[in-house]
Amino acid sequence: MEGRSLISPDLFSRLTARVSIEHDTPVEEAERIMDQALGFLYTCALNPGAALTPSPQVDLGWHQFILHTRDYAAFCEAVAGRFIHHTPDEPGTGDHAAAVARIGRTVQAMRAAGVTVQPGLWLLPAQCSQCYQGCADDPSPYGGFQP
Repeated sequence: MEGRSLISPDLFSRLTARVSIEHDTPVEEAERIMDQALGFLYTCALNPGAALTPSPQVDLGWHQFILHTRDYAAFCEAVAGRFIHHTPDEPGTGDHAAAVARIGRTVQAMRAAGVTVQPGLWLLPAQCSQCYQGCADDPSPYGGFQP
């Protein structure tokens, strides 16, 4: 399932245009970001309390959607029957290995929900420590998880 199928083509186009303009991103990339953000939110709706998390790239789409409060609230009600809150991590409290694990669980949940995953949007910035926990030198770029 494509995330974009969850909203009208007009709304998808408006959100995509805003991501493209505000983040100096090609339209095709902005479309991928919004598609994955919508798929992520759908997966959150199916897995309440699962502590799923978006990648930084996918979070750009979620942020843009939240700014369209009426559309976002209607979407949440339609797919989840409740508002899907955004609770960001506090700056400086992130554990890279834990973040990689959360992203891996999120990607697995998305696949289980039938959402088409675009792996390139689910990478985290590398913090190379030779620990093989998802850093740039990890033989598996996902720290053992396969997006």
